[in-house]
Amino acid sequence: MKFSMAPLLMHDPDIPSRVREALRAAHVADPEDRIARLERAARLLREEVDLECADARELVGLDPRRVCSVVP
Repeated sequence: MKFSMAPLLMHDPDIPSRVREALRAAHVADPEDRIARLERAARLLREEVDLECADARELVGLDPRRVCSVVP
């Protein structure tokens, strides 16, 4: 099982609301949509908290070695 900070981040008031909403959407999404929603959350986290791509991906439970996509 992979460790993810997403459950904590989605309730952390220090995390921007757009990121928390994206994490909540990923949490309740169907399995086939979950990865895309987590990728969106990672992009938002990267943009709004000024994190490196790999760090943002790892925090939400995605493979940090993959490149962040630029699609909104």
